[in-house]
Parts: sequence; C-alpha cells; structure tokens
Amino acid sequence: MFEILQLEFMRNAVLAGILVSIACGIIGSYVVVNRTVSISGGIAHAAYGGIGLGYFLRVEPILIAIPFSLISAMIMGLIQRRTRQQADTLIGVFWALGMAVGIIFIDLTPGYTADLMSYLFGSILAVPTSSLIAMLIMNIVILIVVYLFYQEFLALSFDEEFSEVLSLPVEPLYLLQLGLTALTVVLTMRVVGLIMVIALLTIPAAISRQFTHKLHHMMILSSGLGMLFTLTGLYLSYSLNLTSGAMIILTAGAGFFLSMLIKKFTVRKKAII
Repeated sequence: MFEILQLEFMRNAVLAGILVSIACGIIGSYVVVNRTVSISGGIAHAAYGGIGLGYFLRVEPILIAIPFSLISAMIMGLIQRRTRQQADTLIGVFWALGMAVGIIFIDLTPGYTADLMSYLFGSILAVPTSSLIAMLIMNIVILIVVYLFYQEFLALSFDEEFSEVLSLPVEPLYLLQLGLTALTVVLTMRVVGLIMVIALLTIPAAISRQFTHKLHHMMILSSGLGMLFTLTGLYLSYSLNLTSGAMIILTAGAGFFLSMLIKKFTVRKKAII
C-alpha cells in the first residue's frame, strides 16, 4: 500500500477519497435519516446539466455544476414542499431534464472530449491539485454550516411539526440541507461519478445507522467507513488494474451486506436520537 503513495496521482487520489468521505459521512447521515435518497439522486443527475453547460461555455465544468446543482436543489425542494405533486414524479422529471440538458449542450459543443466520461463514471486517479483545493473548501463550508445548525437540523430531521412549534424556520433549514447535499454531490462526482454518487453518499451512513443511536456518532462512523471503503477500493483497483470508482462502490456494497450479517447476530437495533 505504501509504495503506491510514492506516485503523485495516487497521493491526490487518497486525499480526494478522504475529503469526499468526510463530506459524504456528514451529509449522507442526513440523507439516510431524512429518507431523501431519491431527491439526492435527482440532484446528482440534474448536475449533469451543469457539466454540459460548462463544456459548452468552455468553463471548468465543476464551476458551473455547483450553482446548477444548488438551483436544482432549491427548485426541487420548494416544489416538493409547496405542491401536492408526488415527490417521486418530481424527482423523475428533474432527473431526466438535467441529463437531457447536459446532453444537448454537449451536442452543441464543437468537438468531443473523453474527459466527460470522468464525470459520469468517476476518475479519482486523475483528480488534479486544483480539484483537491475545491474539495477542501467545500468540506470546510459543510463542516461550518453543520456545526452552526446542528441542533436545528437534528430537530428538523426527527420531528418537523415540533420544529414548527418551536418557531424554527423549517423550510429554509430544509433547503439549506438540500444545498449541502448538492455541494456534496458535486464534490463526489470526480471520485465515483454521477452514476454511483448516491451509493457513496448513502452506504456508509446506512451501515452506521445500524450500530449507533447518536446522529453525531453516525456522522463520525460514516466518515471513517467512507475512508475505509475508498482507500480499500483504490488499492484493489490499482492491484487488479480495474476501474477505481466501481471498485470503491463494490467494496462499500460488500461492507453493507457484511454489516447486515453482523447486525443480525450481534447488535440490537436502537433508534437514532
């Protein structure tokens, strides 16, 4: 394992995996507890529209994907809360529209770049230093916001009606959570790609939920598991010459099924508080 760290691209990959694991561990815990996995998937695929627009404008795609994802998250959140439209229908519409917009913009862009596939299927081995800096900044933003609003997010996650009784700004808090989810999606897409981003966002949190009854403990455990799965997947992909993003997800999936077996035989389920 240590010999591969002599390679700069592997060091960047390891750092990217650690940064992404922290973000996914924190925000993924909210996604799992609030059962917003589907809407997170909608945000992830809507982000593809921002990727296509970035290529069309000849701008770094991530810089366009961030506001594009944030706007999509706000629109989906507002419509979901203020209309009777079923959430799954809404998510399906944005899922399809985001992908369609991205494809159209790419069609309108002269020439074709194979780098586009890295946003669909991930390319952690090609993460540049500039992306690492962006990941670090977004991690800091996520950590600060969650620290400042932890109690409010906790109340919102487990009793929305009681949160309203306490006069908490429920809708702005909900939209803020979705905004953090959008940032995490953009942060993660270069590691495992938009196709598999939800897996890395939810699997470590789903495992952690089985073994802890405190939300902040769930976040810490999820982040640690994310690092374990990412680094193990990286090592296996390097050793076996396989796609890194897919190996990371396969490792996480194996960890999930193993945790179910351990849970079944050793730990009694507790409610998260």
